[in-house]
Amino acid sequence: MTTEMVMVDEVPFPPQITTTKPLSLLGHGITDIEIHFLQIKFTAIGVYLEPEVVGHLQQWKVQLESAVRDRLAADDKYEEEEEEALEKVVEFFQSKYFKKDSVITYHFPANSATAEIAFTTEGKEEAKIKVENANVVEMIKKWYLGGTRGVSATTISSLANTLSAELCK
Repeated sequence: MTTEMVMVDEVPFPPQITTTKPLSLLGHGITDIEIHFLQIKFTAIGVYLEPEVVGHLQQWKVQLESAVRDRLAADDKYEEEEEEALEKVVEFFQSKYFKKDSVITYHFPANSATAEIAFTTEGKEEAKIKVENANVVEMIKKWYLGGTRGVSATTISSLANTLSAELCK
């Protein structure tokens, strides 16, 4: 891994961050929309993962079909508990002022159905929320890691290229 900052559309990303343990930058990109030949950029995205993820991914090579089937079965789960958990996430974000260089971190601990969302912006203390509803956590993962809006083609391409290089080692 390199020690230089990775620039994603003029936003610097460190090659490694530390939460409970060091995480490496494996992919990056932007979300944007083009209107009448004008590109409007929304976010710069950095995908940080534990280096051990490569070994974990090796085990899943042939299990993609069952993983997709399980996720589709879970899509029909939206009860009062999910609504309450989602409302808390919405309230968390509505109370934040997003200015340039603000950072949102999504942490999905291994072997846990929870997510921790942290928001940091210059001059303010870090704000965090823990999402404990497994269905809501799964949908957040899908939206950011497999949806059509949260992760751009540039992010997917960058992540795929890095993971491909790591898996070929």
